[in-house]
Amino acid sequence: MKRVLTAKDLASMGIGAIIGTGIFVLTGVVAHEKAGPAVCISFIIAAIVAGLAALSYAEMACLVPIAGSAYTYTYATCGELMAWIIGWDLILEYLVGAATVSVGFSHYLQAFFKDAFDWEPSSKLMSAPFKYKDDAFSKTGNYFSLPSFIIVILLTILLCRGVKSSAWVNNVLVIVKLIVILVFIFGSAKYVNPDNFKPFVPPSTGKFGEFGGSGILRGATVVFFAFIGFDAISTAAQEARNPQRDLPIGIGLSLIICTMLYIATSIVMLGVVNYTEIAGEGKGAPFQITAAATGQKWLSIFCEVGILAGLTSVMLVLLIGQPRIFFSMAVDGLFPEIASRLHPKYKTPVITTAIAGFICAAAGGMFPVDLLADLTSVGTLFAFFLVHCSVLILRWREPDRPRRFKVPLGPVFPVIGALTCIGLVAVDSVSAIIRLVVWMGIGLIFYFAYGARHSKLNNPERYARTESLQVIRESHYTTEIKDHEGNLEVKGAVA
Repeated sequence: MKRVLTAKDLASMGIGAIIGTGIFVLTGVVAHEKAGPAVCISFIIAAIVAGLAALSYAEMACLVPIAGSAYTYTYATCGELMAWIIGWDLILEYLVGAATVSVGFSHYLQAFFKDAFDWEPSSKLMSAPFKYKDDAFSKTGNYFSLPSFIIVILLTILLCRGVKSSAWVNNVLVIVKLIVILVFIFGSAKYVNPDNFKPFVPPSTGKFGEFGGSGILRGATVVFFAFIGFDAISTAAQEARNPQRDLPIGIGLSLIICTMLYIATSIVMLGVVNYTEIAGEGKGAPFQITAAATGQKWLSIFCEVGILAGLTSVMLVLLIGQPRIFFSMAVDGLFPEIASRLHPKYKTPVITTAIAGFICAAAGGMFPVDLLADLTSVGTLFAFFLVHCSVLILRWREPDRPRRFKVPLGPVFPVIGALTCIGLVAVDSVSAIIRLVVWMGIGLIFYFAYGARHSKLNNPERYARTESLQVIRESHYTTEIKDHEGNLEVKGAVA
């Protein structure tokens, strides 16, 4: 792959992936159904868990600066089977994560048409045919979320043409997104009504973790989706110019900036609109609801345009990361060789990018945002748990190995990070955990049926000749000089 990404590009990728549906859509859903105005506390809890994971990611990214993210780190420390489990989990995280954002994109596109053109398109082709509430599915009467499907397909086509052009587009979208959030915060702050913060923590209903202390924790597991993204930076390690230096910078900067914006946004949003009105049936765009409550129509339209651009950048980065997980696993022999092929001109994993893009587009068109976000959060927490374990294992096995970045306080932060990940998974819905277990079961069947029988680790003799030829070809060069008459002579060849 081409090493073209700078620290600025990586930080922009992180911000592009982090700021998205989590803040633009899920803030309203979590406040309305689980935490009330205390959703800002849910964000703080999620930020602490994500921050601990970011430290471990930064250390591992310096030690293993190649594509693959948590999959590669686990492979290097815990072995092939655990690496397969986490790789399979990451496939779910990025696919479902991008699909979740595409649903939010459709909600805001619908709101934009209504505010800008006074035209409300039929929900039949703008919303998913199913909704999910109280751990049960029901039909909505809609056909398909067409905008969700189309935007993912268009981004997939862009990604097939190269990561540098995609990074440039992402940088522009991130600037637009940050401007919109800052304008929203300062444009709405003077309309904050302190009475909307009462009660700050609504009393618990005792059902499905709604409100009260348990509601805040359940809310943290959902809004944790808002912090997913910095790990996508590490999937592009093989395309970074100086991964040992730039990856920790990109991860740290993106998480700090996004956390501050999230807390400020949630406080302003729940101060302008009461938590009972910020979301609900047919309400999927809390930024639009908040801007409309201020009576400033220009703010509504401005936010909607910017948020559409912002959500596009999130999908772009997540769709960059997912095929590179496939690529890394295929290079190790765990997936068919076709998944490791790069386009001869663009040097991108074009086949896996196309497959992943189509599956993601279909999921975004069919399923509701809260179901997709919940499933993504559980999978990501599991991935973060294994990254913390990888740091601890390498600290024990190779304590003297040079580390450009090291998690402070020895094993304390990785241990705390691993425990907090398990804690948030434990308070999540049973159905989300069951779906994750089912997905893992399918993955294990595939691993023992194909991956274990074709992996390079288990079958070194099968790949020995091929790999030796590849090494010779990559390092081969000749020494050429010209004699006194200008004729070319080959004086030596080195492999």
